[in-house]
Amino acid sequence: MRAIVAGAILLAAVGPDVLAGRSIGDHESVAQQTARPAPGAFDVRAYGAKGDGRTLDTDAINSAIAAAHAAGGGTVRFGAGSYLSTSIRLQSHVGLFLDHGAAIVAAEPSSGPYDEPEPNEWDKFQDFGHSHWHNSLIWGENVEDVSITGPGLIHGKGLVRSNTNVPRGAGNKAIALKNSRNVIIRDVSILHGGWFAILATGVDNFTIDNIKIDTNRDGIDVDACKNVRISNATVNSPFDDGICLKSSYGLGSARPTENVTITNSQVSGYDEGTLLDGTYKRTVKYARGPTGRIKFGTESNGGFKNITISNCVFEYSRGLAIESVDGARIEDVAITNVTMRDIVNAPIFVRLGRRARGPGDPPPGIIARVRISGVEASNVDARHGVLISGIPGHPIEDLRLSDIRIAYQGGGTAADAALEPEEKETEYPEPDMFGNMPAYGMFARHVKTLWARDLVFTTDRPDARPAFRFDDAAGVDLERLSVPRGAPIFSLRGVADFLLRNSPGLPDKRLAKADKDAF
Repeated sequence: MRAIVAGAILLAAVGPDVLAGRSIGDHESVAQQTARPAPGAFDVRAYGAKGDGRTLDTDAINSAIAAAHAAGGGTVRFGAGSYLSTSIRLQSHVGLFLDHGAAIVAAEPSSGPYDEPEPNEWDKFQDFGHSHWHNSLIWGENVEDVSITGPGLIHGKGLVRSNTNVPRGAGNKAIALKNSRNVIIRDVSILHGGWFAILATGVDNFTIDNIKIDTNRDGIDVDACKNVRISNATVNSPFDDGICLKSSYGLGSARPTENVTITNSQVSGYDEGTLLDGTYKRTVKYARGPTGRIKFGTESNGGFKNITISNCVFEYSRGLAIESVDGARIEDVAITNVTMRDIVNAPIFVRLGRRARGPGDPPPGIIARVRISGVEASNVDARHGVLISGIPGHPIEDLRLSDIRIAYQGGGTAADAALEPEEKETEYPEPDMFGNMPAYGMFARHVKTLWARDLVFTTDRPDARPAFRFDDAAGVDLERLSVPRGAPIFSLRGVADFLLRNSPGLPDKRLAKADKDAF
């Protein structure tokens, strides 16, 4: 028996050559075989990279990528080290692999420069960052079957976060992808990613999995993409959005973002860098509070459809935002199993506006068939409540809310309850654009078919505002609501087909029409 076991161990260690009468000495040692690069692997050090954090390794990295591409494909490997670089150009059928201890570090522009931002005749319809891709640390255009993987770090140390007062030759994104397909980003961490840690525009069949981002502006922006899977992502972005879906006009057409799943992910607004170092600090003061949320918009020309968001956590951030202000259709959206804590504005913000950034002054879009369920939120800012606002003549349609429990801070006054928020149709959409709202739990106006079940609102302090206010609303169907007693629970202005039922302590009520009512 011992002989059998010993033979099995020997076979596993050195392979079947031994059994063919060859000694280990006839070949490379096991250690030598292990150290030898795998077939199809291209080590950047073999192309001249130093990885010492001082030498600019851009040319060596791009040479390794070009060699892999010329060979028909392969993996460009970064072993442990700090690889200082400016623009790295992805090519089809090539993956980058960052090993443990490996970091790609964005150099200062004076060391480079980075590639120039390419011309774009459509850049007047969206911000500069959304209109250019080449001025990035890592970029790819018209590439397919590419990946960026491994447990290493992408550090955008030398990247800038805007296009104002920047040095010539600067880069402003950690990873930028344009008009590409079959792309995977997995396992890497990104620190200080510039304007965008990841910007993907017109990328189809796109997978982001198990990444950590700790950055100074947007985390992940998915723009005009199809078939996108974001999972197991942790994004800390105190100054801008964490995971953001957009549909800009950057590609010269109104292309939708569609067939997207976001799952098992976390967004937050801690001080930059304190996610990755594990301290989770909250010392920086922000004018509007930390951002770090999941959002649809603001760029919204092509629309959003077939989107699911599930099993996500918001902490110390703004709330979920769904915005169409540039003519987009947002439809067939399902959001479920979301927990929120320490939310600094509206926990749920749904806005149809008329900013109209796009060719031909596009008319207002449509928000329809959106379902949000299974939301647990605590320590939520008192000012806004769930805020749902279309514009006159363009209601938000078929919005379904269920199984939602929100603990608000409370403290609203009778003066707040008397407020009449302005429409502000053309302004940049943020909940605080309206100021304090006249209801603490939900304010909904210009809506058609609003269905809500199993809503529980509480306040940490007494609040003198009603829990719900509905303005210019048709088809409001409410069931199993639980809210504190005190001020009138409902305030109705221009409401048709109102139905309330099966809510403990509240009498069932059906109104065909209510021009102005409170109860």
